Amino acid sequence: MPNNWQTVLDEIKSSVTDMAFNTFFTSTKFVSEDKGVVTFSVSGPFIKSSIEKKYYDQTMKAIKAAGYNCDRFEIVLDNKKDDGTTIISRGGEEITAGIRGGKVTPISGINIPLPPLKNNGLNPKYRLDNYVVGSNNDVAVGAAQAVIEDPGKAYNPYFIYGGSGFGKTHLIQAIGNEIHEKYPKMNVLYITIEQFYTDFVSSIRNKKLDDFKNKYRNIDVLIVDDFQFIQGKTESQNEFFHTFNMLYENNKQVILAADRLPSQIDSVDQRLSSRLTQGITIDIQLPDFETRCAIIKAKAEFLGHDDLNDKVAEYLSNNYCTNIRDLEGGLNRLLLLADLRGVDPVDVIGEMPESGPTIKPRISARQVIDKVARYYNLNAKDLLGTSRVKDIKNARQIAMYLLNKELDLSTPKIGAEFKKDHTTIMHGIRVVDEKIKTDFNLREQITELRSKVYAN
Repeated sequence: MPNNWQTVLDEIKSSVTDMAFNTFFTSTKFVSEDKGVVTFSVSGPFIKSSIEKKYYDQTMKAIKAAGYNCDRFEIVLDNKKDDGTTIISRGGEEITAGIRGGKVTPISGINIPLPPLKNNGLNPKYRLDNYVVGSNNDVAVGAAQAVIEDPGKAYNPYFIYGGSGFGKTHLIQAIGNEIHEKYPKMNVLYITIEQFYTDFVSSIRNKKLDDFKNKYRNIDVLIVDDFQFIQGKTESQNEFFHTFNMLYENNKQVILAADRLPSQIDSVDQRLSSRLTQGITIDIQLPDFETRCAIIKAKAEFLGHDDLNDKVAEYLSNNYCTNIRDLEGGLNRLLLLADLRGVDPVDVIGEMPESGPTIKPRISARQVIDKVARYYNLNAKDLLGTSRVKDIKNARQIAMYLLNKELDLSTPKIGAEFKKDHTTIMHGIRVVDEKIKTDFNLREQITELRSKVYAN
């Protein structure tokens, strides 16, 4: 790698968040400079598309600032040898870990060869290429791609959390499927924490604890769903703590999903909570209007409705807001009704229920502003005024963001509410959009605000 490329990376690092840099740029390698084109490689297709779509300007500016004489850049994918071997660099020492010749390479005491699991618990329908990426989950997907490229090295453990029906299970199973395909000799296992608990109890009852330990401590990639249900299970927590330590110390990848952070799960041991958040911890939010439309389009295409009318996607995205499951459930009901009537789906929108637990109530812009103000112990007049006090300004921008993302109001319409120019509104929305990617406290606040906005 030429010295100039390190200069490029230093320039980029100063213009993007640490999370974005670690996810999208640390794997880049200089390839060539020819006829005004700088070419560099990255470790995966998602990283490639993210740089091209989101960070093109910053990357181009950094390349020119580093002294390259170019008009554009091109990104190619690394051509790694996918033999199931991972090179881990920890503490300055390189350790080769993986599977060769169908046997587990012994590392730090693990020396029991295991054949690939016959049942890894993964559902093959969950893939990254059918997982819709939006501002609610793009950081999680970017980190997932890094995990897929280097299991056990990048972001270990990988912990995602968020509300029910936000797409966590799809994402963690997609990671497992992608790793299984990329490294077919690796042992990948997907379980719920309830399955872990049941296996543990059964092993004690049947006096087969050694078999239990051999099963779970000789996995290359362990994926655990619904981790919040470990609360109250003290012995299972202790066993999982030791299982995690064994896997982690031997550079095995651990992936977990829960509806909240480990520290927020009642009665979870502090040692375990600390261990599970030492890699990367990312929350997944409810998708915004545009992402909900994209999810509907993707789901409809999967069901054979390639030409679904935009009005159908917009109707569902506007009215079903509880979670992705409800959104897809609304689509299924609408398509079934259309099939029964023998008409186009757009023709049965009027026959869909107008009320119910999953239907978004009609909400005015002023209601959103009032609820945001109350949430932050402010008056609506404060948000609608001109105060530059930091707390008021932040709350005002969050209100703008929710009006745009949840009510799908245009920036001129939002500007009319706040008596501000639409460019000011655009700036406010953009500020929240950027902060929400890395500020987990803000993301939790917006999740709470969404529920309060739609509450009766």
